[in-house]
Amino acid sequence: MLVNTILKVDARTELGKKRVSRLRKGGKVPGVLYGHGQDPLSLVFDKKEFSTLLMGGTRVVDLARGNEVEKAVIRDVQFDHLGMEILHVDFARVSADERITVDVPVDVRGISPGVTSGGILEHLLHSLHVECLASAVPERIRLRVDELQKGQSIKVKDLKLPEGVRVVNDSEAVVVHIIEPKAAVVAVPAEGGTAEPEMVAKKKPVEDKKED
Repeated sequence: MLVNTILKVDARTELGKKRVSRLRKGGKVPGVLYGHGQDPLSLVFDKKEFSTLLMGGTRVVDLARGNEVEKAVIRDVQFDHLGMEILHVDFARVSADERITVDVPVDVRGISPGVTSGGILEHLLHSLHVECLASAVPERIRLRVDELQKGQSIKVKDLKLPEGVRVVNDSEAVVVHIIEPKAAVVAVPAEGGTAEPEMVAKKKPVEDKKED
């Protein structure tokens, strides 16, 4: 599915920490738009609206400012130290026919027979560096694991991608795999009835010393 989302923005004239703090308390987020040889433009937009787009996998937006619309890619999102509050967003201008590189999330679907038989699915790459037209950025890369058995993996080179989309990551990089569960530690009763983990390696018995 391709995303073509409009984000309403306004030019930001209130600069300085105190004024920016006031904007954030009012549910707004400051940002900047740059690129294509034009002067950077300070922006402000609704926090909830932007958060919804970001959580939905949007990477390219149409910034609507009055009667003007500019296509831009979300280049950087700054969060607070808890990773909860959006503090600032960097947008870079792009053209619809321009090839760009963006991070696209990987969406794992299906029930793996390797998992149902006792294996553990490890999802190693949650997003991929994707190169494609700015007008054709996929919302996410969907990956089916319905046939994945224990000991098997799906690598970047195995992915089925939309036409015109190329993954920049190493083609041999593992996206998901099914591993055997680690062996459980068996507890054995120790003297006094307290259970202690059984040691795998045993100490070499100490030879009795002969009395002189």
